[in-house]
Amino acid sequence: MDAKRDTTQAWLLQKLEERLCAVFDAMAGERPTIQQEVLSAAPEESGPIWRQNFQGLPGSLWISATDAARTEAAQQVLRAAGLDDPDEATLRSTYTETLGQALSGIAQDFSSRRGREITCAPPADSTTPRVPVRWVRMTLTFPNGEVPLAIALDEPLLDALAEEDAVPLAALAAAAASQSSNSKTFDLLLDVELPVSVSFGRAQVALKDVIKLTTGSIVELNRSIAEPVEVIVNNCVIARGEVVVVEGNFGVRIQQVISRQERLRTLN
Repeated sequence: MDAKRDTTQAWLLQKLEERLCAVFDAMAGERPTIQQEVLSAAPEESGPIWRQNFQGLPGSLWISATDAARTEAAQQVLRAAGLDDPDEATLRSTYTETLGQALSGIAQDFSSRRGREITCAPPADSTTPRVPVRWVRMTLTFPNGEVPLAIALDEPLLDALAEEDAVPLAALAAAAASQSSNSKTFDLLLDVELPVSVSFGRAQVALKDVIKLTTGSIVELNRSIAEPVEVIVNNCVIARGEVVVVEGNFGVRIQQVISRQERLRTLN
């Protein structure tokens, strides 16, 4: 089992490297070089710890970074956006968003490896893991700074990823494509363009209040800031997700694809 865990760990860390590089390349315009170092125990200079669980897989992944490392990671992104003196809240949210995008990509890699959909559970602050884990320091080096991250992987996660009964998503997609290839009508439908919109919420406002609206007026919606937004295709809600920023543009990271029955209930 240790040999399988070693192989799986190497694969996971390589994917995490690729995801981190891609995220910083997109958000900061700078692709870091990354070096790995196996640690015999949790790092002494440990800072706040991010514990990431995955829906569809047991086990956890931990990422520990000192305050200095978190600040440097955020500043790499914010400097590219022209923000040279951000406040603490902006630094914290930028670090969280950057790391969250990398981990969302990791969940996609897990899905491809296991042949089923795997998504990120909401992250949680944590203490040093009390279960057996493998620690690795991953140092991201930029032209103007370094970001050392300590990564911990627990055995249930590695064992679940090491299982050999997975059907690759590529194979599933090929099978689906094969089944649909005999339908000329279906092929024609694939080129149809549909309107996609995102709903932050709705509100019912009396006409007397509508006519009072002016520049600066605020309309309160029926969705809290913590709730996911709705992705609407052709007037039908098909998914829910969280708002992200990609290269200066708003986007939505899909967190849930709703069932067919629920989609029918959302039709306008």
